[in-house]
Amino acid sequence: MISRDVIVVGAGAAGLFCAAQAGKRGRSVEVLDHAKKVGRKILMSGGGRCNFTNMYASAENFLSDNPHFCKSALSRYTQWDFIGLVAEYGIAYHEKTLGQLFCDETAKDIVALLMSECEKAKAKVTTHCDIQSVEKTDSGFLLETSMGQYQCESLVIATGGLSMPKLGASPFGYKIAEQFGLKVKPTRAGLVPFTLHEQDKSVLAELSGISLDASASCNDTSFNENILFTHRGLSGPAVLQISSFWHPGQFVSFDLFPNGDLAQTLQQAQSSSPDSLLATALAKHFPKRYVQTALPYLGLENKPLKQYQGKQLNQAAQAFHNWQLKPNGTEGYRTAEVTLGGVDTNQLSSKTMMANDVEGLYFIGEVVDVTGWLGGYNFQWAWSSGWVAGQVV
Repeated sequence: MISRDVIVVGAGAAGLFCAAQAGKRGRSVEVLDHAKKVGRKILMSGGGRCNFTNMYASAENFLSDNPHFCKSALSRYTQWDFIGLVAEYGIAYHEKTLGQLFCDETAKDIVALLMSECEKAKAKVTTHCDIQSVEKTDSGFLLETSMGQYQCESLVIATGGLSMPKLGASPFGYKIAEQFGLKVKPTRAGLVPFTLHEQDKSVLAELSGISLDASASCNDTSFNENILFTHRGLSGPAVLQISSFWHPGQFVSFDLFPNGDLAQTLQQAQSSSPDSLLATALAKHFPKRYVQTALPYLGLENKPLKQYQGKQLNQAAQAFHNWQLKPNGTEGYRTAEVTLGGVDTNQLSSKTMMANDVEGLYFIGEVVDVTGWLGGYNFQWAWSSGWVAGQVV
């Protein structure tokens, strides 16, 4: 039987970071993961460049049934702390947009940083290890695995959510929580593209590959970034962001001219080029292919601007400023970047991430009911929650 002070289940961002912190305190630590290699989600994140944090990360950028829960961890290990560590390793990075920080070279640099931190802290990382059962003992926990028995004082569950099952996602963490009597909030796919009802899809699929600046709104929340038409539906940053706030059956409102007044723009075009067609005026501000499809789809007639009365131009503008779309659903966990819901934060200490009623059992990262916006926030939650647990396990 192998005995450790701390066993961390899950060799992703939160698990590896927690293991390194615990090891630095002189604890004997081993990370167990069923995958062939560590950090698979890190490696493919941000198009292979890993959006490892966000300069503006704060509690406001997270969804949870208890919006206050994440404050303690985020304030004790901040984005600036992780940015400092990245700089220490000489990893070149850049801000892409809205505070999102990406590696200049490759996401492999972040995985190498985490593995180096574990190595320095003498935290062992073991892959290809399936965990068959977990039991509470007087001194901690007993794990039956495909590599034999392990015992530990502190057990950290860092197994992530259900998103991207191809990368090895599983409900293991939720099952452990339930086994030990912790509540798990209902889970669903977050930061995920929308699929469309047939009548919308049959028209909009033709626009596949076109991207527009837009503001997407639902449930009193708005995101102003771009949207991307795909052959399956709608994607792009604004869509991924709003998908976390949308519930089936609801409409999403899109302002496709978010940074101006389209009615005013069309009125000016009407004054200067009255013989121009509506499509011609719009094509100065939108891709031509989009305009050709959008006019009939939005129920607008393509006639010379001089034939429009003032009110009609306003109505045409309004169709673009307030496009109401009811998605059919989302692409689900297959392409979702995160899982909403998870281990109920009311069952955990916000200062240590330990289960209130199970001494020595900790939950960190995505398995917990804390979900960040798109843009490096979920990685920051992994670092912050992993760090605070690492100080006490």
